[in-house]
Amino acid sequence: MTRVATILRQEVELAGILSFARFMEVALYCPGIGYYERHTGQMGSAGDYYTSTSVGPLFGELLARRVADWLEELSPGPLQLAEAGAHDGQLAHDILSWLAAHRPQLFARIHYWIIEPSFNRQDWQRLKLESFAPRVEWFAGFHALPASGLRGVILSNELMDAFPVHRVAWGAASQRWFEWGVGREGGRFVWRPMESGADWTAHLADAGFDLPLELLAVLPDGFVLEVSPAAGAWWSAAARSLRAGRLLTADYGLTAIERLGPGRAGGTLRVYSRHRAQADVLDNPGEQDITAHVNFSQLQRVGERAGLRTDGLFTQAEFLTQIATRTSDRDGRGLLAEAWTPAQARQFQTLVHPEHLGRAFRVLVQSR
Repeated sequence: MTRVATILRQEVELAGILSFARFMEVALYCPGIGYYERHTGQMGSAGDYYTSTSVGPLFGELLARRVADWLEELSPGPLQLAEAGAHDGQLAHDILSWLAAHRPQLFARIHYWIIEPSFNRQDWQRLKLESFAPRVEWFAGFHALPASGLRGVILSNELMDAFPVHRVAWGAASQRWFEWGVGREGGRFVWRPMESGADWTAHLADAGFDLPLELLAVLPDGFVLEVSPAAGAWWSAAARSLRAGRLLTADYGLTAIERLGPGRAGGTLRVYSRHRAQADVLDNPGEQDITAHVNFSQLQRVGERAGLRTDGLFTQAEFLTQIATRTSDRDGRGLLAEAWTPAQARQFQTLVHPEHLGRAFRVLVQSR
């Protein structure tokens, strides 16, 4: 039994039944031993999953180009570019390298803030960003930012899907929602219904699942929805920290309406190891990635309640193609894609192809 599994077994024995949100939090983030804490090699062909940054530097370069335009819209003075979920620092490196090479005057005004509670990941990021050390600063969370907040852009890539989720299911007989928790049986972690005392109808409505009685009357017994109050709280904190500029996330997910499709009755919770979806979400905690689709309706509502305007929810293909089909430089000569090397063109194809990352991944942009 792994150290993470031992900790979870002890918590289950004390509690009787553990919420899946707590199970997921420990499995992924337990200091020093959780899945995201132990090593940096989860991404790419040798790891457990692909990300846009593991495809190559083009994703960061295109994002840097768009961010630069947004930053230049703001009034003169210092600007901040904040990234959360920076993992090993590769995306930050790609963005800062492009800005230094192509927008040096803007680069001189920017401080790159990394929102990172993990000391392990901070160490990985410092190694990767050593050449940019004077421009990079780390914060444990939005609560640790200066009281003046942030003027610029807050971004994350494949962060929101890793926030802990509660697994909630519809009981047709009782006509109410209940929570699936985690127990132990025969030396294994197993699903158990639990009474948490939470008002799941209210939590779901807050996340965009304000379902009419007519729909609930025909909703299949056991229909599962994942709910992440932690993701909503994080987005709210980010929105409140933004004094002027943009808040952006790129991730795979759905709107609340899309999530209610009959093909997703079992939920979107998945675990991945070596690029394969594993059969049992509760097996080998700490040794494989756990993820659930982002609820973009929830994030949009939270941001708008904090005073942000929604600029759009795009597929990654739409968002990156808009950037790639703009002019290649400041004097308007040629399209950006016309100057690409064959390697860059292959990266772009992977980033936007609907069978790769282009359709499943979406980009939500809000602004103040």
